[in-house]
Amino acid sequence: MTTENNNEHQDTSQVPDSRSGFQAERTRRLSAIDELKTAGVNPYPYRFDRTHTLGELREKFAPLEPGNETEESVSVAGRIMLKRDQGKLIFVTIRDRSADIQLFVSKSVVGDAQFDVINNLDLGDWVGAHGLIMTTRKGELSVKVSSVDLLSKSLRPLPDKFHGLTDIDTRYRQRYADLIVNDEARRVFEVRHATISSFRRTLSEREYIEVETPVLHMEAGGAHARPFITHHNTLDMQLFLRIALELHLKRLIVGGMERVFEIGRVFRNEGVSTRHNPEFTMMESYQAFADHTDVMELTEVLIRNAAR
Repeated sequence: MTTENNNEHQDTSQVPDSRSGFQAERTRRLSAIDELKTAGVNPYPYRFDRTHTLGELREKFAPLEPGNETEESVSVAGRIMLKRDQGKLIFVTIRDRSADIQLFVSKSVVGDAQFDVINNLDLGDWVGAHGLIMTTRKGELSVKVSSVDLLSKSLRPLPDKFHGLTDIDTRYRQRYADLIVNDEARRVFEVRHATISSFRRTLSEREYIEVETPVLHMEAGGAHARPFITHHNTLDMQLFLRIALELHLKRLIVGGMERVFEIGRVFRNEGVSTRHNPEFTMMESYQAFADHTDVMELTEVLIRNAAR
């Protein structure tokens, strides 16, 4: 983040390292919520009307030269990732799902009361900011803040901003925490969404019908895997979570559907690793009047379209 001073400044909110420090930090933030409520401030308001995402701002004002102030009024929202205090100025970096941007907070602009409110915000808090678009002398695109609204008070400190989550088990069990600090983790979700959307478009263009088939099966079949077993109380019968999509899709072909596909969850009661999860998403498609060469061609098209 760029500021108007080359000196290093300490963050105004520190992430505690120990469990006791974590509890102390949480207690402090709970007390801050009580103080906000006493002052008549709702720490969890329902909505905020923003004019742009942060990514849209960066795209729109990318050509803006350093040291410029515009008359463009914007309202933006994001999570506080960094906060630096420079006396009568506070530089706050906020992040939404599209980008980061700097909030330029001047005491002379917002006034003493609002300045103190902003100064008391914590890393992890969600805020909405109103102000004018500007660039600093170093060229950092910023919002010159006129007012800030607290949108959601964070009770837990963020993962370390330099090292993120280094423990693999924690990263996978607490994916939401990894998403906060790990750009690559967010990228995985975006790529997955784009890939599945592409599959659906391609199959729809070829007149495949997307269906949903039962998750609870009377028999465990369609693949060689150990199933999860459950019990249906009303029917007093043992059922299995599906280990494949195959069986019911084939029955739809028998029923005359001709071209069907499903993207759904399957469950296999087997080993666990970062590459093998007992619950995962599978896609299967079936087509009448076709052979393996047609399936090969479809597979190539699906992958080629998804990679574009």
